[in-house]
Amino acid sequence: MSHAKGDRRERELVNELDEAGFAVMRAPASGAATDRELPDVLAGDGEQFYAIEAKSSAGDPIYLTGEEVEALIYFAQNFGAKPRIGVRFDREDWYFFHPGDLYVTDGGNYRVKKETALAEGTDFPEFTGQSEKVTLAEAATDGSVDDGPDEEILRVLNAVEQGVMDVEEAAELLE
Repeated sequence: MSHAKGDRRERELVNELDEAGFAVMRAPASGAATDRELPDVLAGDGEQFYAIEAKSSAGDPIYLTGEEVEALIYFAQNFGAKPRIGVRFDREDWYFFHPGDLYVTDGGNYRVKKETALAEGTDFPEFTGQSEKVTLAEAATDGSVDDGPDEEILRVLNAVEQGVMDVEEAAELLE
């Protein structure tokens, strides 16, 4: 069951990257089916080239072995691509991380929690160059020079960060 869901998620990622204008392919027999360690997805748009290890989960968190991450980095360096970990939690979009930005467990494995993906991951529009992430500090300033962040904006952004307000609700309030 988990292989079928993982395969479906990988195909979904390939289709989304294709629709965003990337040349993209799933690596045949990635993972345990081959002696060579291959990333799940290769994608490029003429400027950016990525080797992506894709993971999905209904729950929380997602774990990757140290060997998976090392193999991804090795392949990406030799291929001339940027290594990325793509994670997707049920009812959420894809989020991307450089392997160096992931939490490393005491046992040398890597972990991504859902909250971490939502707060710190690169979302799909940013990953594909369709938008640019704005930090809380950048969003909280209204553009004037010395008056500091707008308190109302800060309260709304903090509510989103604490999970007491969803992003759509915050966007409506800040319009």
